[in-house]
Amino acid sequence: MKKMFTLMLCLVMACTLLLTGCGGGTETTATLRIYNWGDYIDDQVLADFRAEHPEINVIYDMFDSNEAMLAKLEGGAEYDILFPSDYMIEKLIAEDMVQELDLDRIEGLENLSPSFMNMAFDPENKYSIPYMWGTVGILYNTTMVKEPVESWDILWDEKYSGQIVMYDSVRDSMGVALKRMGESVNTTDTAKLEAAINSLKEQKPLVMAYMMDNAKSTMINGGAAMAVVYSGDAIFCMGENEELAYAVPKEGSNVWVDGIVITNSCQGENLDAAYTFLSYLCEAEVAKANSEYIGYATPNAAALELMDESVKNDAAYNPPQEVLERCEVYLDLGENEAIYARYWEEFKAN
Repeated sequence: MKKMFTLMLCLVMACTLLLTGCGGGTETTATLRIYNWGDYIDDQVLADFRAEHPEINVIYDMFDSNEAMLAKLEGGAEYDILFPSDYMIEKLIAEDMVQELDLDRIEGLENLSPSFMNMAFDPENKYSIPYMWGTVGILYNTTMVKEPVESWDILWDEKYSGQIVMYDSVRDSMGVALKRMGESVNTTDTAKLEAAINSLKEQKPLVMAYMMDNAKSTMINGGAAMAVVYSGDAIFCMGENEELAYAVPKEGSNVWVDGIVITNSCQGENLDAAYTFLSYLCEAEVAKANSEYIGYATPNAAALELMDESVKNDAAYNPPQEVLERCEVYLDLGENEAIYARYWEEFKAN
């Protein structure tokens, strides 16, 4: 019996070694934990990266606002790569949550347009590289809105009561109200902020809902007359529903730049994987595919050269200079962020 057991044990071990030798793939040597906005990367781009780098275990999670991302990080969640917006990049730098980049390790960095490098929120790109950019404006249904959409005032027009969608975002909604008043989206003047929140309170009875990603499906399905949206979402929606159009009001708006950063917790082989991923995203063909899938404008000049002229000349995708001159980048508000948050919490509660 003992001989039989020994023989069976040897057979099991032999089979195990045989299966390991035949079925073993590339060994995973690094784990890359990515935290990005929802619907903010081409699924195929991500799949191709996984296929090209089987040694990297990619964990991909999504958030729906900069504030939600920050709250999760402050709650102890650990990621290697983040995709925050301009003002949030500035905040993450100030709070020492991201590490300085070794730009020499990012292949294809020369593909990025100088226009999106050395931005005010991260001079010299010590901590971030640009990923996508765009504007905040009004997406409207031309069968429901017959008049020209030229001013933020239309969002306060009572004839569209119950047909208006606003962003469930303090900076974006406050930014709309502030620009309508002719003020900066970065003001910290208490009187101006009170005036802006009072303006939003006046508008509130007209608003159908405050939402983020769901605004897209609402507009595509004809569920609202107009919505405040990011330009990339507008482009996607217009591709799904030809009755939709997009405008940046004459008072100006926010022009935003989303970037890519590496957190302090990313070290060792995971850090090597992070630089591999950043280099991959900087490839012209990858950036082109990503931008076309998402609908947002790419800061990758080499990718832009590969695109159709119709895309380059699309005012929603690539707005003219006179529009951009009326727009501002969000800056980190520092301690004054608490003032915005308090106003917004009180506004949402009542």
